[in-house]
Amino acid sequence: MKTQFIHKLETKFGVKPKSDSGFSLIELLVVVLIIGILSAIAIPIFLGQQNQAKDSAAKSDLANAKVAMISYSVSNSGAWATATSQLTAFGFVQSDGVTSVTIDSAPPAGAAFCISAVSGANNTFHVQDTGGVATGPCL
Repeated sequence: MKTQFIHKLETKFGVKPKSDSGFSLIELLVVVLIIGILSAIAIPIFLGQQNQAKDSAAKSDLANAKVAMISYSVSNSGAWATATSQLTAFGFVQSDGVTSVTIDSAPPAGAAFCISAVSGANNTFHVQDTGGVATGPCL
């Protein structure tokens, strides 16, 4: 009799019986808060990784363009290409994450050619016949 009375009171006032299971509103809010904090930490790191990937694509394109430029020169009696469109026959293809790849019309002193690329993250890189990929535009 006493248990029936308590059960009726609990039902009337919205108190859930001990047999019911579930999460309270506070517990759900804590979980949502934790997920929000973790995503606030992870999203900037993810965006930084995307920019690094775009920079790597630009550096890779420059290395490929250098090989294509040397192949072009060997096939054309020592003449250098003046446009990247001339390098496509020698295997050069510009990546999606790269904004532009250009051949400098006036290479720096002591260099036969200089090719520059701008990554999707707006960073500039260049390569010359005498070295590897370096940061910055052709001088």
